[in-house]
Amino acid sequence: MGNCYVIVIDGLGVGAQEDAADYGDEQENTLGHVCEVTDVKLPNLQRMGLGNIIPLSSVPVEADPICAYGKMREHSAGKDSTTGHWEIAGIQLNRPFPTYPDGFPKEVIDQFCEGIGVEKVLVNKPYSGTEVIADYGEEHLETGYPIVYTSADSVFQIAAHVDVTPVDTLYEWCEFARRNVLQDEHGVGRVIARPFTGEPGHFERISDQRHDFSMEPPEDNVINRLQEQGIKTYSIGKIIDLFAEQGFTQFRRTKSNAEGISQLLSLMSAAQDSFVFVNLIDTDQKYGHRLDPQGFAESLQEFDRAVPAIVSKLADDDILMICGDHGNDPTSESTDHSREFTPILLCPSDKAEQKNMGTRNTFSDIASTVADFFGIDETFPGTSMLK
Repeated sequence: MGNCYVIVIDGLGVGAQEDAADYGDEQENTLGHVCEVTDVKLPNLQRMGLGNIIPLSSVPVEADPICAYGKMREHSAGKDSTTGHWEIAGIQLNRPFPTYPDGFPKEVIDQFCEGIGVEKVLVNKPYSGTEVIADYGEEHLETGYPIVYTSADSVFQIAAHVDVTPVDTLYEWCEFARRNVLQDEHGVGRVIARPFTGEPGHFERISDQRHDFSMEPPEDNVINRLQEQGIKTYSIGKIIDLFAEQGFTQFRRTKSNAEGISQLLSLMSAAQDSFVFVNLIDTDQKYGHRLDPQGFAESLQEFDRAVPAIVSKLADDDILMICGDHGNDPTSESTDHSREFTPILLCPSDKAEQKNMGTRNTFSDIASTVADFFGIDETFPGTSMLK
């Protein structure tokens, strides 16, 4: 059968979807704006056909790209990582996970506090993750009260200094919130542990000890179907967290894109007839949310430099798909995700139904393509991109 690889470049959007105004994102174009602001050169992704998807000021059109190319429309309601990755796996949501622009209701906070044995929490409103510890970290040190905050996404985030709350305890709090508080009508997409360290004026998040506690995905998804057929499934990066640690033969969490790329290249040397699902998070977590277009561009260049090594490890029977899960425009005034089309590159191009794949109606075209590749007789809400 060969191996099927799906690499998600987190937060890589290619322009506002038709319904972006409903989300306040009608002006967003993550990749287009990054190219305009930084003049980033991506020669290997250019050869793949990245510049053929939408006009990019610094990535020209390739006359004969090595990949089939197109862009994908998110069908599900929402614009968060869980929704995007679930749709890639064949799960479509008719209504978005709940969000809390005014903070979580009193009954949610009271239940959480009672369950973990604290009197109160700090903040309880949307906030930037770096700014919230700068503004409330000292009070947290003085009182021991956990910092609870959210964003435009469906997240319940708990920040705590490691000298006040050990990381394992913070994980236990998140697990309690996930299983006992944030279900049903308050079933947010993710509960996120945000440990930090440092002193007042110099607090710093410990990104490699962040941990996401996702809602359990519906069982009918392509990853579960592959496992049922005896096909090995591998997660690299935060994929395992977004699927509540379900459906994967092995997983490898990573601290950076560099580590994710290294893990992928290592696995490509050994994998046989396997599905490998990779998330490269730096573009989103380190640069998109922090409105750093130059950092975003440099992260793309880091991946671009790895492309020849990745392609060289593809066997004749393998396929590779590269995509995004939502937008996160670092040139915007907003630090939140954006409702954008995402790119799709399929390598090699001769296995695709057509080289210019146009605009796909759902991210779930990837799930259908994976099922088609492995010969699984399953119908997901998408269309295979293979011949």
